[in-house]
Amino acid sequence: MSSFDLALSVVLGVVLAAATGFRVFLPMLIAGGAAYAGHLQLGDYFTWLATPTALIMLSVAALVEIIAYYIPGIDNLLDTMAAPAALVAGTVLSAAVMTDLPPLLKWTAAIVAGGGAAGLTQGLTTILRAKSTVFTGAIGNPVIATAEFGSALLLPLLALAAPLFALALLAAVLWVALRLLWRLRQSARPEISATSRGEIER
Repeated sequence: MSSFDLALSVVLGVVLAAATGFRVFLPMLIAGGAAYAGHLQLGDYFTWLATPTALIMLSVAALVEIIAYYIPGIDNLLDTMAAPAALVAGTVLSAAVMTDLPPLLKWTAAIVAGGGAAGLTQGLTTILRAKSTVFTGAIGNPVIATAEFGSALLLPLLALAAPLFALALLAAVLWVALRLLWRLRQSARPEISATSRGEIER
């Protein structure tokens, strides 16, 4: 395998791992389905992802996870549980597709890049949902849930077809999320200032 192909496998692993930060099970289901259909090669120790039993279990888990994020209160609770799960899933999934790297390099890349990417996306979405819960009374949470679902679905599919394009899309999604967080923070400052002035006047 050429150096370019190796780089592409790392990029594929990072994008798939980042997608688990949006939804833990859907990217694993997509990767397993692609491997089952012969469109993706998995490492020797990860072929279980492409077994019918694993695909059925991942399908059920993905469906339950998607629906649960549309239930007020449950979505915030899931964020606390999904954080460690996303780190594990991101690491495993990225290692599964980095098939031609030496073991030490593969696991280092999987833990640092894959786990890091999953943790970053999960952390951003958790903060966004928490801000939305506070400022919109959870009314805006379904919008965030839909955006997360779309990202968890689109990023793995694009990564399988065009890893570099998927990486660029991931960067764009993260930029939008950071901009939204910044705007929410800016909008909160006037309210805090007004509250502080009111307390001083009293």
